[in-house]
Amino acid sequence: EVPVVESGGGLVEPGGSLRLSCKVSGFPISYAMKWVRQAPGKGFERVASIYGGDITEYSESVKGRFTISRDNAKNTLHLQMNSLKIEDTAMYYCAKMGDTPRSQGTQVTVSS
Repeated sequence: EVPVVESGGGLVEPGGSLRLSCKVSGFPISYAMKWVRQAPGKGFERVASIYGGDITEYSESVKGRFTISRDNAKNTLHLQMNSLKIEDTAMYYCAKMGDTPRSQGTQVTVSS
């Protein structure tokens, strides 16, 4: 069973929205979790984190536009992305805090 499966990516115009999901199996998402992204030719960038008590943290590049949340009953992590910009184009991954993403990810492309 694949432990982490991301979904919800796609092609969207600038200013649009997408909601990413990350179905987790094998461990509870009550752990500190994160969404990271990797644009072509670049390293991983952590864009959103969620900690115990549902405390959240965002990178400056997405603050005010992205919202991380989790559904403990479904063991699923979400990332609501609004007001998308061309520079948000990347492969998006979720992972436990401290882990390097090893899942397939989901592609987000923002283009007119």
